[in-house]
Amino acid sequence: LQLKEVAKPVPQDNEVLIKVHATTVNRTDCGVAFGWPFVMRFFTGLFKPKHPVIGTDFAGEIAAIGEGVTNFKIKDRVFGFRDEGLQTQAEYLIIKADYNIELMPQNVDYSTAAASLEAAHYGINFVYKVDINDGQRILLNGATGGIGSAVLQFLKMKDIHVTAVCNTKNIDLIKSLGADKIYDYEKEDFTNSGEIFDHVIDAVGKSTFGKCKPLLKKGGSYTSSELGPYWQNIFYALYNPIFSSKKVKFPLPKDIKNSIAVIKSYLTAGTFKPVIDRTYELKDVRAAYEFVNSGQKTGNVLLDCKMPNY
Repeated sequence: LQLKEVAKPVPQDNEVLIKVHATTVNRTDCGVAFGWPFVMRFFTGLFKPKHPVIGTDFAGEIAAIGEGVTNFKIKDRVFGFRDEGLQTQAEYLIIKADYNIELMPQNVDYSTAAASLEAAHYGINFVYKVDINDGQRILLNGATGGIGSAVLQFLKMKDIHVTAVCNTKNIDLIKSLGADKIYDYEKEDFTNSGEIFDHVIDAVGKSTFGKCKPLLKKGGSYTSSELGPYWQNIFYALYNPIFSSKKVKFPLPKDIKNSIAVIKSYLTAGTFKPVIDRTYELKDVRAAYEFVNSGQKTGNVLLDCKMPNY
């Protein structure tokens, strides 16, 4: 990873040029950069990334518009996301005006908007594509990550008892986000708790269905942000409905445009606030990736793309 001067892109028909103010460095970005898990290489480049610029989400302002663009104007504050990559870790980017892009809510800044996309999109799919209803008891593993901290807030918008798993330093944070009960994984193993839940959501992908199955009631489900060892979660999702009363759900997070619309409504209402760990300048992008890849981040890590002085 290095900074390099490249030609400023020019918007074509139905395209807009975005001056990027903020973007995140997230697990998807690390997967593209490091080519792991290996399956990602079939989508992002077998031997090296297809695109020289990495990045999936952004918050910024419209700097120029192409012919035929009627839904945006110059200086509009916008945010957007594409999990296959938008080359957002740069000063400028090009995106189709009818793609996954929305006007930012007036009550949030660029950092908040950028931190509300990638992780929250996956979180929405966990909460709204699984049969989650008021009155249920749910265990959330990885509550301090970008996805987990979003899922916790989305769950508490419902009448749900949430038991969260986190590390010692983040207990107060997780309490502030609404967790009803907390397991400190540095001191105890939640899989030995003996409690029973309607659902287990593994937002960090560090447990397995086998370990969590005893925690599930009959008809309960396990959902993970990862494929699991040997891609087992895909196979469990296919075969468990036939052979077991305890199921693995693997919701495919496809409808990004709808996710952004839902996120925007929550931001506007003030019912969702993404957790931000720290912000790096664009010149420190290597350090940002090293930190995210260490697995120690809390919530989201941002890149400030406005002034890449190097």
